Amino acid sequence: MAEKLWKGRFEQPTDKLVEEYTASVHFDSRLYRHDIEGSIAHCRMLAECGIISHDEASLIVQTLGEILRDIERGKIELDSSQEDIHMAIENELTARIGETGGKLHTARSRNDQVALDMRLFMREALTGIRDLVNLVQTTLVDMAEAHLGVVMPGFTHLQHAQPILFSHHLMAYYEMFGRDFARLGDCLGRTDVMPLGSAALAGSPFPTDMEWTARHLGFSRVIANSIDAVSDRDYLIEFCSAAAILMMHVSRMAEELVIWSSAEFAFIEISDAFCTGSSIMPQKKNPDVPELMRGKTGRVYGNLFALLTLAKGLPLAYNRDLQEDKEPVFDSVDTVMTTLRLLSKMLPQIRINRERMAQMAGQGFTAATDLADYLARRDVPFRKAHHVAGQIVQHCIQAGKDLGDCSLDELKSFHKSFDEDIYAYLDISSIVDRRKSAGGTATDRVREAIARAKAELESRAQGSLKSLQTKE
Repeated sequence: MAEKLWKGRFEQPTDKLVEEYTASVHFDSRLYRHDIEGSIAHCRMLAECGIISHDEASLIVQTLGEILRDIERGKIELDSSQEDIHMAIENELTARIGETGGKLHTARSRNDQVALDMRLFMREALTGIRDLVNLVQTTLVDMAEAHLGVVMPGFTHLQHAQPILFSHHLMAYYEMFGRDFARLGDCLGRTDVMPLGSAALAGSPFPTDMEWTARHLGFSRVIANSIDAVSDRDYLIEFCSAAAILMMHVSRMAEELVIWSSAEFAFIEISDAFCTGSSIMPQKKNPDVPELMRGKTGRVYGNLFALLTLAKGLPLAYNRDLQEDKEPVFDSVDTVMTTLRLLSKMLPQIRINRERMAQMAGQGFTAATDLADYLARRDVPFRKAHHVAGQIVQHCIQAGKDLGDCSLDELKSFHKSFDEDIYAYLDISSIVDRRKSAGGTATDRVREAIARAKAELESRAQGSLKSLQTKE
């Protein structure tokens, strides 16, 4: 059993059940690298400020490096008696180099240590998730460019509405994920604050240099208030909120992939590599991956509400309740990253049934709005034109025909302004390409949207390269 580093105040040993109940090492052990990185920076700062000697700092830093390698090689066994990864590493340090190891905790508390580790973890996680969002966006742009001529029915209320380009539909998701990319970037900015040195809640009496530590760890600034430093979990809640919105977008796309792959739609076929079969029905090919993407969205929502509930009644500053922030965050990070990796692999392998999409684009009277627009262009008030078009649709339903099947005399019986050019006007390609308003589905507009997106992605790539070169 590991010795408690805080045991001086206590006469009785901790109950075994309490040890198991309060331990977090079984899940926060994934922070070992961030904890050691933060400890090394803190140790070097202590030496720079003359709080410990440079020889002591060198020994501590060297030993922490050895502990890091041993953890990664599986040579260090962690159990509930070690409470958390922070205590486990400090226990291991003092076991190896004696009392000198105890000097590492000078001018810090587990409260600001945990806050630092989570900010280091989230900074890394947010960067990784943004990279994956960027990859999904790139995949969508590539698909939109490859299928630029494919026409499909656009939907409102899941009913055929107007014909659109399939590429236009894909680019709608590009825009959604673009907002996710921006939200995650905003969250990253508020995560990139260095709390170490705030100690338990009131700051430290030692002559520390938090700015030095921040620079060493690559933080953009130091936190402004020591109480806020150890109690703030806004950035974690903000991440879980951004993750929930991101997964909502994934879930909407997944829902469409499930529907579109059904026999009733037959717009697409998802690759066998991303489907499963039935244990009883040999013919089944189930879209399990997009279905699970929908399902996992719910758990990410749950993680957000878990954190909001956790934080809503906490007095300042640190409370042990905050130990419960990690599992929801870790789960959301893992779920989002795995989902985005799968999505970026699955999308390019989807087969598009362009003939079926084109066939369905004209069904369900999707040209009815254009029928009304035709009359409006001939100085018929749109509300009147809308009413006439509705009457013609009702006539076609009763006669079992489509709008294009009506003779000119039939159309004129509803309004005298119809002429021979109405048939070219109702051509599906013509309908699509007339939608030239900003953000519209016209081929030229969608081509422009793709070009803008490619430029945006290229700009991001150049920015990432410059950032990497600056760090080097």
